[in-house]
Amino acid sequence: MNKLIVSLLLTVGISGIAHAAGDATAGQAKAAVCGACHGPDGNSMAPNFPKLAGQGERYLNKQLVDIKSGKRTVLEMTGLLTNLSDQDLADMSAYFASQKGSVGAADPKVVARGEALFRGGDLAKGLPACTGCHSPDGKGNAAAGFPHLGGQHAQYIAKQLTDFRKEEGGRTNDGDVKTMQTIAKKLSDEDIAAVSSYIQGLH
Repeated sequence: MNKLIVSLLLTVGISGIAHAAGDATAGQAKAAVCGACHGPDGNSMAPNFPKLAGQGERYLNKQLVDIKSGKRTVLEMTGLLTNLSDQDLADMSAYFASQKGSVGAADPKVVARGEALFRGGDLAKGLPACTGCHSPDGKGNAAAGFPHLGGQHAQYIAKQLTDFRKEEGGRTNDGDVKTMQTIAKKLSDEDIAAVSSYIQGLH
Protein backbone atom coordinates (compact mmCIF):
# COMPACT_ATOMS: atom_id res chain seq x y z
CA MET A 1 0.00 0.00 0.00
CA ASN A 2 2.92 2.36 0.76
CA LYS A 3 4.24 1.88 -2.78
CA LEU A 4 0.80 2.74 -4.14
CA ILE A 5 0.66 5.96 -2.12
CA VAL A 6 4.17 6.95 -3.24
CA SER A 7 3.16 6.22 -6.84
CA LEU A 8 0.08 8.43 -6.49
CA LEU A 9 2.17 11.28 -5.09
CA LEU A 10 4.75 10.96 -7.85
CA THR A 11 2.13 11.05 -10.58
CA VAL A 12 0.79 14.35 -9.24
CA GLY A 13 4.23 15.80 -9.94
CA ILE A 14 4.56 14.08 -13.31
CA SER A 15 1.15 15.33 -14.38
CA GLY A 16 2.12 18.91 -13.58
CA ILE A 17 3.95 19.38 -16.88
CA ALA A 18 2.87 22.58 -18.64
CA HIS A 19 0.98 22.67 -21.93
CA ALA A 20 -0.06 25.43 -24.30
CA ALA A 21 -2.88 27.65 -23.03
CA GLY A 22 -6.10 26.97 -24.89
CA ASP A 23 -8.68 29.44 -26.21
CA ALA A 24 -12.19 28.05 -25.67
CA THR A 25 -13.78 30.45 -28.17
CA ALA A 26 -11.38 29.41 -30.93
CA GLY A 27 -11.78 25.80 -29.87
CA GLN A 28 -15.52 25.72 -30.50
CA ALA A 29 -15.15 25.95 -34.28
CA LYS A 30 -12.17 23.59 -34.33
CA ALA A 31 -14.11 21.01 -32.32
CA ALA A 32 -17.10 20.97 -34.69
CA VAL A 33 -15.96 17.70 -36.29
CA CYS A 34 -15.90 16.07 -32.83
CA GLY A 35 -19.63 16.63 -32.42
CA ALA A 36 -20.60 13.65 -34.56
CA CYS A 37 -19.41 11.24 -31.86
CA HIS A 38 -19.03 13.36 -28.72
CA GLY A 39 -21.96 15.77 -29.16
CA PRO A 40 -21.68 19.46 -30.17
CA ASP A 41 -21.07 20.50 -26.55
CA GLY A 42 -19.15 17.36 -25.60
CA ASN A 43 -22.10 15.50 -24.09
CA SER A 44 -22.01 12.28 -26.09
CA MET A 45 -25.29 10.43 -26.48
CA ALA A 46 -23.60 7.13 -27.39
CA PRO A 47 -22.38 5.18 -24.34
CA ASN A 48 -19.22 3.97 -26.10
CA PHE A 49 -18.03 7.53 -26.85
CA PRO A 50 -16.87 9.49 -23.79
CA LYS A 51 -18.43 12.71 -22.64
CA LEU A 52 -15.84 15.47 -22.98
CA ALA A 53 -17.89 18.33 -21.53
CA GLY A 54 -16.53 19.52 -18.20
CA GLN A 55 -13.47 17.29 -18.44
CA GLY A 56 -10.23 18.78 -17.12
CA GLU A 57 -8.41 20.80 -19.78
CA ARG A 58 -4.98 19.36 -18.93
CA TYR A 59 -6.29 15.79 -19.10
CA LEU A 60 -8.13 16.38 -22.40
CA ASN A 61 -5.10 18.00 -23.98
CA LYS A 62 -2.84 15.10 -23.00
CA GLN A 63 -5.26 12.56 -24.47
CA LEU A 64 -5.53 14.47 -27.76
CA VAL A 65 -1.75 14.84 -28.02
CA ASP A 66 -1.29 11.14 -27.25
CA ILE A 67 -3.95 10.06 -29.75
CA LYS A 68 -2.38 12.24 -32.46
CA SER A 69 1.10 10.84 -31.77
CA GLY A 70 -0.11 7.24 -31.61
CA LYS A 71 0.82 6.85 -27.95
CA ARG A 72 -2.85 6.13 -27.25
CA THR A 73 -4.73 4.10 -29.84
CA VAL A 74 -8.37 5.01 -30.49
CA LEU A 75 -9.34 3.38 -33.78
CA GLU A 76 -12.36 5.65 -34.33
CA MET A 77 -10.06 8.69 -34.22
CA THR A 78 -7.39 7.40 -36.58
CA GLY A 79 -6.19 10.29 -38.75
CA LEU A 80 -8.69 12.82 -37.38
CA LEU A 81 -6.05 14.84 -35.53
CA THR A 82 -3.19 14.49 -38.01
CA ASN A 83 -3.45 17.99 -39.49
CA LEU A 84 -4.12 19.79 -36.21
CA SER A 85 -1.45 21.80 -34.41
CA ASP A 86 -0.67 21.69 -30.69
CA GLN A 87 -2.51 25.00 -30.37
CA ASP A 88 -5.56 23.54 -32.13
CA LEU A 89 -5.61 20.66 -29.64
CA ALA A 90 -5.20 23.05 -26.72
CA ASP A 91 -8.08 25.21 -27.98
CA MET A 92 -10.36 22.19 -28.41
CA SER A 93 -9.47 21.01 -24.92
CA ALA A 94 -10.30 24.44 -23.50
CA TYR A 95 -13.65 24.48 -25.30
CA PHE A 96 -14.81 21.10 -24.02
CA ALA A 97 -13.50 21.84 -20.52
CA SER A 98 -15.64 24.98 -20.45
CA GLN A 99 -18.87 23.09 -21.19
CA LYS A 100 -21.26 21.68 -18.57
CA GLY A 101 -21.31 17.90 -18.42
CA SER A 102 -24.53 15.91 -18.23
CA VAL A 103 -25.21 13.18 -15.69
CA GLY A 104 -26.70 9.73 -16.17
CA ALA A 105 -28.23 7.34 -13.65
CA ALA A 106 -26.75 4.47 -11.68
CA ASP A 107 -28.27 0.99 -11.67
CA PRO A 108 -29.96 0.71 -8.24
CA LYS A 109 -29.08 -3.00 -8.10
CA VAL A 110 -25.33 -2.33 -7.96
CA VAL A 111 -25.14 1.24 -6.67
CA ALA A 112 -24.31 0.22 -3.08
CA ARG A 113 -21.32 -1.87 -4.17
CA GLY A 114 -20.20 0.80 -6.62
CA GLU A 115 -20.37 3.53 -4.02
CA ALA A 116 -18.48 1.42 -1.49
CA LEU A 117 -15.64 0.86 -3.97
CA PHE A 118 -15.54 4.47 -5.15
CA ARG A 119 -15.60 6.00 -1.68
CA GLY A 120 -13.84 3.40 0.43
CA GLY A 121 -11.97 1.04 -1.88
CA ASP A 122 -11.60 -2.55 -0.67
CA LEU A 123 -9.10 -3.07 2.13
CA ALA A 124 -9.12 -6.85 1.75
CA LYS A 125 -8.04 -6.50 -1.90
CA GLY A 126 -5.60 -3.65 -1.25
CA LEU A 127 -7.76 -1.30 -3.34
CA PRO A 128 -7.59 2.44 -2.55
CA ALA A 129 -10.70 4.60 -2.84
CA CYS A 130 -11.23 6.30 -6.20
CA THR A 131 -11.84 9.55 -4.32
CA GLY A 132 -8.11 9.92 -3.63
CA CYS A 133 -7.44 11.04 -7.20
CA HIS A 134 -10.91 11.63 -8.63
CA SER A 135 -12.45 13.49 -5.63
CA PRO A 136 -15.61 12.53 -3.68
CA ASP A 137 -17.90 14.11 -6.30
CA GLY A 138 -16.00 12.62 -9.23
CA LYS A 139 -14.66 15.98 -10.49
CA GLY A 140 -11.10 14.70 -10.53
CA ASN A 141 -8.08 16.92 -10.06
CA ALA A 142 -7.72 19.22 -13.06
CA ALA A 143 -4.40 20.70 -11.94
CA ALA A 144 -2.84 17.25 -11.57
CA GLY A 145 -4.41 15.97 -14.78
CA PHE A 146 -6.61 13.36 -13.06
CA PRO A 147 -9.84 13.04 -15.09
CA HIS A 148 -13.34 14.11 -14.16
CA LEU A 149 -15.36 10.89 -13.92
CA GLY A 150 -18.75 11.94 -12.54
CA GLY A 151 -21.56 11.46 -15.05
CA GLN A 152 -19.38 9.61 -17.56
CA HIS A 153 -21.01 6.74 -19.47
CA ALA A 154 -20.76 3.47 -17.52
CA GLN A 155 -19.94 1.55 -20.71
CA TYR A 156 -16.98 3.82 -21.45
CA ILE A 157 -15.66 3.69 -17.86
CA ALA A 158 -15.94 -0.11 -17.83
CA LYS A 159 -13.97 -0.35 -21.08
CA GLN A 160 -11.17 1.86 -19.74
CA LEU A 161 -10.90 -0.14 -16.51
CA THR A 162 -10.88 -3.37 -18.51
CA ASP A 163 -8.17 -1.96 -20.80
CA PHE A 164 -6.06 -0.93 -17.81
CA ARG A 165 -6.37 -4.52 -16.58
CA LYS A 166 -5.02 -6.08 -19.79
CA GLU A 167 -1.46 -7.42 -19.90
CA GLU A 168 -1.08 -6.42 -23.56
CA GLY A 169 -2.90 -4.03 -25.86
CA GLY A 170 -4.48 -2.12 -22.98
CA ARG A 171 -4.39 1.47 -21.82
CA THR A 172 -0.77 2.55 -21.39
CA ASN A 173 -0.55 6.28 -22.09
CA ASP A 174 -1.31 7.95 -18.78
CA GLY A 175 1.25 9.21 -16.27
CA ASP A 176 -0.54 7.27 -13.56
CA VAL A 177 -0.86 4.15 -15.74
CA LYS A 178 0.99 1.85 -13.32
CA THR A 179 -1.28 2.92 -10.51
CA MET A 180 -4.39 2.35 -12.63
CA GLN A 181 -3.11 -0.99 -13.90
CA THR A 182 -2.46 -2.13 -10.34
CA ILE A 183 -5.93 -1.06 -9.26
CA ALA A 184 -7.75 -2.48 -12.28
CA LYS A 185 -6.12 -5.89 -11.92
CA LYS A 186 -7.67 -6.21 -8.48
CA LEU A 187 -11.17 -5.47 -9.77
CA SER A 188 -13.49 -8.31 -10.77
CA ASP A 189 -15.86 -7.90 -13.72
CA GLU A 190 -18.65 -7.39 -11.17
CA ASP A 191 -16.63 -4.69 -9.39
CA ILE A 192 -16.00 -2.89 -12.67
CA ALA A 193 -19.69 -2.99 -13.60
CA ALA A 194 -20.71 -1.69 -10.17
CA VAL A 195 -18.23 1.18 -9.89
CA SER A 196 -18.80 2.19 -13.54
CA SER A 197 -22.54 2.37 -12.98
CA TYR A 198 -22.08 4.39 -9.78
CA ILE A 199 -19.80 6.85 -11.61
CA GLN A 200 -22.42 7.32 -14.35
CA GLY A 201 -24.86 8.71 -11.79
CA LEU A 202 -22.30 10.63 -9.72
CA HIS A 203 -22.53 14.42 -9.59
